[in-house]
Amino acid sequence: MTNPLLAHHTLPPFSSIAAEQVTPAISELIEQGRAQLAQLLTDLPSPAWDTLVAPLEEQGDKLDQAWAPVSHLNSVVNSEELRKAYTESIALLTDYSTEFSQNEALYKAYQQLADSEEFAQLTQAQQQTINNALRDFRLGGVALNAADKKRFGDIQKRLSELSTQFSNNVLDATQAWFKHFESADALAGLPESALAQAAQAAAQKELPGYVITLDFPSYYAVIMYADNRALREEIYTAYVTRASALSKKSDGTPITEFDNTALIAETLALRHELAQLLGFANYAERSLASKMAESPAQVLEFLTELAQKSKPYAERDYAELCEFAARNGCADVQSWDTTYFSEKLRVEKYSVSQEELRPYFPAEKVIAGMFEVVRRLFGVEVKQIAEFDTYHPDVRFYHIFKNGEQVASFYLDLFARDKKKGGAWMADCRVRRKTATGVQLPVAFLTCNFTPPVGTTPSLLTHDEVTTLFHEFGHGLHHMLTQIDVAAVSGINGVAWDAVELPSQFMENWCWEPEAIPLISGHYQTGEPLPQLLLDKMLAAKNFQSGLQMIRQIEFSLFDFRLHAEYNPTAPQSAQDVLNQVRAQFAVIKPPAFNRFENSFSHIFAGGYAAGYYSYKWAEVLSADAYSRFEEEGIFNAQTGESFLQEILQQGGSRAPMDLFKNFRGREPNIDALLRHSGITLIDVHGEAI
Repeated sequence: MTNPLLAHHTLPPFSSIAAEQVTPAISELIEQGRAQLAQLLTDLPSPAWDTLVAPLEEQGDKLDQAWAPVSHLNSVVNSEELRKAYTESIALLTDYSTEFSQNEALYKAYQQLADSEEFAQLTQAQQQTINNALRDFRLGGVALNAADKKRFGDIQKRLSELSTQFSNNVLDATQAWFKHFESADALAGLPESALAQAAQAAAQKELPGYVITLDFPSYYAVIMYADNRALREEIYTAYVTRASALSKKSDGTPITEFDNTALIAETLALRHELAQLLGFANYAERSLASKMAESPAQVLEFLTELAQKSKPYAERDYAELCEFAARNGCADVQSWDTTYFSEKLRVEKYSVSQEELRPYFPAEKVIAGMFEVVRRLFGVEVKQIAEFDTYHPDVRFYHIFKNGEQVASFYLDLFARDKKKGGAWMADCRVRRKTATGVQLPVAFLTCNFTPPVGTTPSLLTHDEVTTLFHEFGHGLHHMLTQIDVAAVSGINGVAWDAVELPSQFMENWCWEPEAIPLISGHYQTGEPLPQLLLDKMLAAKNFQSGLQMIRQIEFSLFDFRLHAEYNPTAPQSAQDVLNQVRAQFAVIKPPAFNRFENSFSHIFAGGYAAGYYSYKWAEVLSADAYSRFEEEGIFNAQTGESFLQEILQQGGSRAPMDLFKNFRGREPNIDALLRHSGITLIDVHGEAI
């Protein structure tokens, strides 16, 4: 039988892909790549784009087309067989990548091309591709001696293994815990939507009554609404000790086989060693070599300044919360109380709750409204396609059109389920690139973990989930609306990591605009848009506890950055010690000693954010400032939208992000818009706004 991963497909043949096909396909494609590279270098009299870069891009795309659906399936329909194939293949791919980046003959060929007369005749995207490649050769260890090259390769391979194992452990630890209730008595306070979801979870496990889990929609409903304080403490403890030595099932049975503590220590040591092999003082310096930020000192100064401006607001927020909790019988607020009393305080102050808003944001209406928002902004039409090859019944598929011509497609996988990793993300399935027969159109995977429909009730989103959907669609638009035809800098490829969140955070703004809310809201029973009274309350509550939210993100960013910048191989501090130091200096809410947040911090240990989590706040400065132009010119101003499309979304990674921002905004960014959008101004020594 023909291996479908070795054949060309415009879209992935999901129904034909089997786990046992993965490793053979990846192995064969890697061997094809090796043979092609050897032939290219043998027959290369004078390097040129068409004889060097273009054929390598084409072969690389074949490998990407096989690997993208496999990687996606491993995240959304995980199984033991697929996990094994993924682990085997990622090891092969890591070796191949290291081998490629350390090929001195190939590096010299790229350098020859960069130094040639032809280089000046290449497009900006082609020049950027070559410059990025030369940088990546150096970061890949091409200049190392033979022994150091081998050590570098061994480190890369081991880091890949550690990342995969970390992610698997978080998924397994999350799904190992659930709690069963015969009746709803212990779940008092949970809204009907959450109880219905708990009943559905029980039915899926063939149990009577109700089941709560550590999947985020279930966890969040309990921690926000459950009146039973002991239950809140129990589920909080289970959630924040996932994948640690303290992790337990609901019956108290230890589940330490998923402990990530040793993996974290080894990861940090290897990252530091890798950075030093390349001549960097630490991994934070290595991380910044391909980012906008110029130095670790600049990042730390940025985060510290933001923390200093935000902390007084966070302290105000927390003092107000504690005073409210005390008035309601809780004099010793603990971490499992903050979300519960925060929601009640929000209701008291603004007479609006997340649950009250939920019926007005059915997923179908939000999706349709989001498509209308981007139509008005960027002149694109999104159309759902009924017939397509899928991997799960929940998945939807869409085409995007501009001026009547199809420009992209995407898969949308919205709901939480068993064997699906938590969180929300966008990943590329196909990248836009010029081919021998035309242009390959970009395709994206958009994945969320929202509460699914229950019985005849459709999926109803919280406003936070609405914002998450817009965020991920912003990433998708960045990938799909590109007009760059060179794969390495097309869409999100080649974009500096601390700028990649610009389009995603930018799109979140429309979730708060009175002019946009009627487009994305409609009561699931009556179709009535969000009433003006509720809208006014929601907008009034927009910056509720924004100080606490800001300082929490800064805490994560500083922890990540200091963890990598201050690593000392002769006397390494544990991740927990570094986190405790950051919290002592900046945190307003001090979590309990048993909290093991770092053990499930997948962004930095199993994602692309190592020494880069600061990117969220860095890019938020860009996105808030970019959005302020829409505030000045009209949030649906078509000319402003077209400018953002042309200067940011269509350009991919073909130019430096600061240049793109200045082309759109007419100046460099400043922090004022972010602080204003967050409701933060300067506070004097007496705690008064100035």
